[in-house]
Amino acid sequence: MNSLWSPWRSQYVGSSDEREKGECFLCRCAAQPEPTFDNLVVARFTSTMVVMNRYPYNAGHLLIAPYEHQGELTALSTLQSHELMDVLSLAVRVTQEVLKPQGCNVGANLGSVAGAGVPNHLHLHTVPRWLGDTNFMPTVADTKVMSQSMEDLWIKFREAFLRAHTE
Repeated sequence: MNSLWSPWRSQYVGSSDEREKGECFLCRCAAQPEPTFDNLVVARFTSTMVVMNRYPYNAGHLLIAPYEHQGELTALSTLQSHELMDVLSLAVRVTQEVLKPQGCNVGANLGSVAGAGVPNHLHLHTVPRWLGDTNFMPTVADTKVMSQSMEDLWIKFREAFLRAHTE
């Protein structure tokens, strides 16, 4: 069996105290009325928000989540489900506009055993991908190279979502 090591995720794993206390960063984001760089929310919709991943696999890794603290996809109303998928589609479109990736991973980890870091608050992932974005640096140098600052990306995503939302 081969193992894929991602040591840059150790900061996230180290934040498990917050998760064990039952604190939900997505609920904190949902409770704040405005998108800000501090909460990394880039867009808000009727029942859904888009948040930049603070511990990204790649620059531009977004989380799309309902405001409601709900861990089950099947428990969402039809309207919530439809909006979640519409916002996911918009997030992919905005990511393509802002970062021009060659591909994009889209998915959800439903439940702890499926890898959900926040198993009780449903969220979808979009991860932009480029040829060569996985290289020797993380495994040899224990370093993940991010090509842009989080603040720069937050500004670009925020502006792109505002333009897309008014079109």
